[in-house]
Amino acid sequence: MKHEPVMEEARPEMRPEAQVIPLNTDAADRLAHDSESLDHKIASALRFVRRRLSGEYEIDEFGFDPELNDRLLLPILRPLYERWFRVEMLGLENVPDDGAALVVGNHSGTLPIDGVMLQVGLHDDHPAHRNLRLLGADLVYQIPVLAHLARKSGHTLACQADAARLLAKGQVVGVFPEGFKGVGKPYSERYKLQRFGRGGFVATALRAQVPIIPCAIVGAEEIYPKIADLKPLARLLGFPYFPVTPTWPLFGALGLVPLPSKWIIAFGEPIPTDEYDPAQADDHMTVFDLTDQVRETIQNMLYDLLRRRGPAFFRV
Repeated sequence: MKHEPVMEEARPEMRPEAQVIPLNTDAADRLAHDSESLDHKIASALRFVRRRLSGEYEIDEFGFDPELNDRLLLPILRPLYERWFRVEMLGLENVPDDGAALVVGNHSGTLPIDGVMLQVGLHDDHPAHRNLRLLGADLVYQIPVLAHLARKSGHTLACQADAARLLAKGQVVGVFPEGFKGVGKPYSERYKLQRFGRGGFVATALRAQVPIIPCAIVGAEEIYPKIADLKPLARLLGFPYFPVTPTWPLFGALGLVPLPSKWIIAFGEPIPTDEYDPAQADDHMTVFDLTDQVRETIQNMLYDLLRRRGPAFFRV
């Protein structure tokens, strides 16, 4: 009698449905972490919007809004700082972790972008994340939207009264003594410091007994190379100058994109003022000598940084 062969029962490991696919625990953990991070960001953003709508946020007497600055204004500027200009910060140890100081820098670039890059750098790269309180020209506060944003980000009018009040509160205050003479100078005079006014910043530091910190900024001169000035149009519009650059106004709005020069910002050793009597703020020779010392220090720093940087556009 013929028997049918008996089929052996398939072993579990041979059944496709019994095969086990190992889980990548690292990938799963990353997915879970990313999901939690996204949920946290969404919840944080919603809380931020709710506080703004309900008015549950604080501003100081100058209009500075720390939360708006941290959550909105600085993130907008950060890509310029990190990727476009690739800013390198040097000498941050010369800026105190707390207490008042007066940062004095050179001014350039046709548009005053150097000030906001300096602000981003001190906030992001300084160990104590100091907020720089910049002193701005009158023109800034005559432009409605710009004036509002400047106040929100911690800027205030360039006057001795406001500077003294900020320093008395232990703030780091930033000033550009060249003013429009520096930011609006032609490209042929790049990195040559203009006159430092009458030394009002020195008098302010002497009265407040705070250190003066020289600051040199290399890179801003190349972002909008000014090759001409349409003075009649500037007078008509009430501007200190109306620049012509290789890209503006030839290329219209595209010409407003700054050129991606490599930047270096350096802080020099603080110049103490507590060795002087505050009354010497009214002594013209003392103010003149200190002003000249600060200007000469910054000029020498600029020369050193230019040698360190090399070409403006071919360096990562």
